[in-house]
Amino acid sequence: MIVSKRFRGITAALTVAAATLAVTACTPIAGGGPGAAGGDSTSALAQIQQRGTLKVADCLSFAPFGFKNDQGHPDGYDIDIANAMAKDLGVKLEVTDTTSANRIPNLQTGKVDLVICNFTRNGERAKQIEFTDPYVVASQALLVKKDSTINTVQDLEGKTVAAVKGSTNTDVLKKVGSSAKTQDYDSSAAAILAVQQGQADAFIEDTNFLAYQAKLDNTLRVTKDQLVPLEYNAMGIKQGDQVWLNWVNQFLFRYNASGENAKAYQERFGVKQQYPLNPQY
Repeated sequence: MIVSKRFRGITAALTVAAATLAVTACTPIAGGGPGAAGGDSTSALAQIQQRGTLKVADCLSFAPFGFKNDQGHPDGYDIDIANAMAKDLGVKLEVTDTTSANRIPNLQTGKVDLVICNFTRNGERAKQIEFTDPYVVASQALLVKKDSTINTVQDLEGKTVAAVKGSTNTDVLKKVGSSAKTQDYDSSAAAILAVQQGQADAFIEDTNFLAYQAKLDNTLRVTKDQLVPLEYNAMGIKQGDQVWLNWVNQFLFRYNASGENAKAYQERFGVKQQYPLNPQY
């Protein structure tokens, strides 16, 4: 009987221990998931929620994507998205003005958590930063004076084409075999001014942006030829931060699927999105 009682005691203890292990295994640990704020303290996601601020860089000379409004505050299509993201995170938004050339350095130095600014994804840039899923689709074309004889890239022989430093625009001209002279400018506003003042014969840029600029100035027009296949422009984050990348992509999926992206685009550009976000192969 003594042996039997001892055996029953051991059995009961093992049963309790097994049940405890089962409950522990099935109970999630607070902050332990890869998408939780405390899941990876080195991720921008955890740092954003800890400091209570989302730091975003955008090109504020690239209306209507980004600009400063009459009160001097950041505004535009990109800022609409950044505000929605900050609201979703439950934090404040802090916007830094940037140029195309400084987009990648801003991420590498940790100055910002995210760069928007109509980023064209390519392999060379992907060696230095991470790209999110796309948020807007475009091609590239030329902005010229309304009375210009330039209609296609073949008309650029002996002409000067303005481009923005740090962009992929001059690479596009090389790929299509253009022998035009290129002149780089620090901002799109400076490049447009060069065309308006006759310092450049054309300005190569994103079709969404150029169409909007031509609406603002009836002395300008956009050529109809599509210089590149569709570009699925994205946001950039610091290389190696998979947790933050996962969160941003999940946010973009919801923002796109809900129709909020299409609504913001139409409000800012005055037209519906020209190209769908789903890739066209």
